[in-house]
Amino acid sequence: MLSNSPVVNFPVKTNGRLADGPRIALFGSFCEHSRGRLIAEDLCPTRSPFARDRDRITHSNAFRRLNYKTQVFIYHEGDHFRSRLTHSLEVAQIARSIAHILHLDEDLCEAISLAHDIGHTPFGHAGERALSRALDGFGGFDHNIQTLRALTNLEKRYAQFDGLNLSWETLEGLIKHNGPLIDRQGDMIGDHAGSNMPEMLRWYELKFGFGLHQQAGPEGQVAAIADDIAYNNHDIDDGLRAGLFELDDLREVPFVWDMVTQIRSDYKGIEPTRVVFELNRRLITMMISDVCA
Repeated sequence: MLSNSPVVNFPVKTNGRLADGPRIALFGSFCEHSRGRLIAEDLCPTRSPFARDRDRITHSNAFRRLNYKTQVFIYHEGDHFRSRLTHSLEVAQIARSIAHILHLDEDLCEAISLAHDIGHTPFGHAGERALSRALDGFGGFDHNIQTLRALTNLEKRYAQFDGLNLSWETLEGLIKHNGPLIDRQGDMIGDHAGSNMPEMLRWYELKFGFGLHQQAGPEGQVAAIADDIAYNNHDIDDGLRAGLFELDDLREVPFVWDMVTQIRSDYKGIEPTRVVFELNRRLITMMISDVCA
């Protein structure tokens, strides 16, 4: 049985001031109404359930291992290329910014963002394809299922349970951050169409009832689009840094090139590296604004 948390009013800061009560969009996730954890625990006196999830993720071995997992470039190619770890931190920052504007739960958005890539292999998607081929006779390999496995079973940090015993809302957002996994008839869809549901996912669906045919909650969707914003913009930075293309090649993306032209007009003689940083900053701000609008 899932534990039920009593109603608790966690104060929320708005515009730098402490509000009288939670200002979370009605369609968002209320921490005081969390569906609970697989193994019941007493509430933390200083943190909401979702803040507690975020902290458990941050202190996990699986999170630290993201440092040596490839985003695009292998870590020894340079100190300034992004790894899965730095990418996850950037996703969390963008997700919190969106959540703050939309009055969603910022801690939940951050927890999902920090953990969304934990199941990824080294060597990016090439590593995942290689592992999936190697495990073809054993159900293959899927990084989302590996994320679930790491967070619910492989971490051995707590005396009373395996895994991190995360809340329903955090696990639901992680499992479905790329969208529904099955159709209403219960058949797998997307990349896994025609295959059987992985046994671990089936077990957790029976225990938790994630509603795998539905979209994730708003916080999970915010984490997903923050992921897109982060990697689309930071791939520009990494690609330019690696010399895979030149700044002028961005003419092929009109709205990006318009911004480059505006930056050069605003700051005459600006050095190219500063153009790139300014471009990334403006693009992220624009995309966050568009999402919120």
